[in-house]
Amino acid sequence: MVIVLIVIGVLLLAGLIYILVRNGIISLRNRTEEAWSGIDVQLKRRHDLVPNLVESVKGYATHERETFEKVTQARAAAMQASGPEESGKAESALSSALGGLRVVAEQYPELRATENFQQLQRQLTELEDEIQASRRIYNSNVQQYNTRIQQFPWSIIANQGGFTAKPFFEIGDAAEREAPQVSFT
Repeated sequence: MVIVLIVIGVLLLAGLIYILVRNGIISLRNRTEEAWSGIDVQLKRRHDLVPNLVESVKGYATHERETFEKVTQARAAAMQASGPEESGKAESALSSALGGLRVVAEQYPELRATENFQQLQRQLTELEDEIQASRRIYNSNVQQYNTRIQQFPWSIIANQGGFTAKPFFEIGDAAEREAPQVSFT
């Protein structure tokens, strides 16, 4: 009788551990997905701001059609991207295209002086800061989740439950990783 109670106790303990570990993995997965939705919201806000910025510059630089088309195409590709990997590549292309738009704007001092353009630039800068903050949160959650599903004994339950590693949301453009050059000469 004692052996039966011990076996039942061990089985109950194993079942409880299984439930707690599985629920922990599910919680991490859900935090990761919630963090991605935060990035998605910021990216949508950025995508909504880009046409206003393009229109603002278009009024001053009508002959820069190629730059405007690149920005428009990059925005369309970014809006269609899904998931961290695809979005990372598309957002890098959009950032690059926006850099070209900024170069065009630099050539027109009267454009840079307009309140509308300055406000749009400020909003874009703030959004990019928010995207970076959201990206750090997402990548931190992904790191915790991926580590958990790869460690023993969680890996056993993760494999059995079909939990797979999540990709990081990374900078796709190597030039963005480099420190900016500062010169006071």
